[in-house]
Amino acid sequence: MKDIPLSEITLRKYEKPEGLEKRELVRKVCLSLGLLQLGDSRDVIVDILMVLIEANSDKQKLSSEEIGKRVEENRIKYSLETKGLAESNIRRQLKRLRDSMLVDKQGNDYYLHENENLSEIFERNIEKFVLPQIVERVKEYLEELNK
Repeated sequence: MKDIPLSEITLRKYEKPEGLEKRELVRKVCLSLGLLQLGDSRDVIVDILMVLIEANSDKQKLSSEEIGKRVEENRIKYSLETKGLAESNIRRQLKRLRDSMLVDKQGNDYYLHENENLSEIFERNIEKFVLPQIVERVKEYLEELNK
């Protein structure tokens, strides 16, 4: 047996999301889903997800280059550093979003999974698919421990 997880998930609970501006709300979603660690100064994933959420309202699919341009515009708009905007980092963050089943890729274009909103994606892919499998496996280990 290897100590490599078949899947893993980090979920965090924060205060109620009242009175937050959009970027801060997306940041809390990233923190809540384990895509961002508390205190991370490199939070470009927040802007990437925000760009994809905004594009989803028009059912747009965006290339990593277009995402990078829009992320840079967002970071300038919010007076944030523009570090971490290299094409390779944008693609790496997009892969993380794909691995977490929030984002799909078709050809060279990225979009929110099945053009759904994040709450639908979370419910279907994480809450109803990933979470039950992980909980069941933990229970198997606990039952085996009780033998």
